[in-house]
Amino acid sequence: MFDVIRIPAFKDNYIWLLRKGAAAVVVDPGDARPVLEVLDAEGLSLSAILVTHHHADHQGGVADLLAYYPAEVFGPASESITGITKLLRGGETIGLPALGVEFEVLAVPGHTLGHLAYYGSGCLFCGDTLFGAGCGRLFEGTAAQMHASLMRLASKPDQTAVYCAHEYTESNLRFAVAVEPGNDRLRQRVDEVKAARAKGWATVPSTMALEKQTNPFLRCHEPGIMASAQRRVPRAQNAVEVFAALREWKNSY
Repeated sequence: MFDVIRIPAFKDNYIWLLRKGAAAVVVDPGDARPVLEVLDAEGLSLSAILVTHHHADHQGGVADLLAYYPAEVFGPASESITGITKLLRGGETIGLPALGVEFEVLAVPGHTLGHLAYYGSGCLFCGDTLFGAGCGRLFEGTAAQMHASLMRLASKPDQTAVYCAHEYTESNLRFAVAVEPGNDRLRQRVDEVKAARAKGWATVPSTMALEKQTNPFLRCHEPGIMASAQRRVPRAQNAVEVFAALREWKNSY
């Protein structure tokens, strides 16, 4: 098994560095500088880069990292990202021999059309598709695509560690409570996250079990959430329509 190092970047991004021995793999390096600092400080050699989608804060550091390390770069075939050497569409299994693991590649369109997630060894690296208590905006895909993508992720085991790419949990939880005020586990999570952030701690990774208990975008079939959505959009009668109503609500919340 590998260790996972959280590397803060920009305002609220997380870059994830996977380490085993002296080998490293990095996920969504929007900025090369903090990654290079960790590699140097820890005496690590970068063997591979995993990219979930084309937004600059997820892949903007790839070229600079390649100037220092001859790493393989895995990423979406349908998006324009400089430096990719292994083009992926979802459904593949990729080997990371430096870590001694394989990852399943999941196509999760919605935030962008070519968005990918990587799952292996009980870890899910999901970029901007699934967040702590939330999900990404629909910049390119449809509500139906994003809902299907989230259900694909939610099918992973409850103990899966969910490594998303932003520290959005606290603000997402405020919306989640507005949607489902009677959810006791959700209110407990609010208190836990508030205490963690007061100490400067990160709130991710979470677990798939926790997300399924408290994330409204994974709970569009629940009667209370359906009722909340229908008060805003009465025609929302199925899970996809409820998801679409929630996502529009969250956009202006």
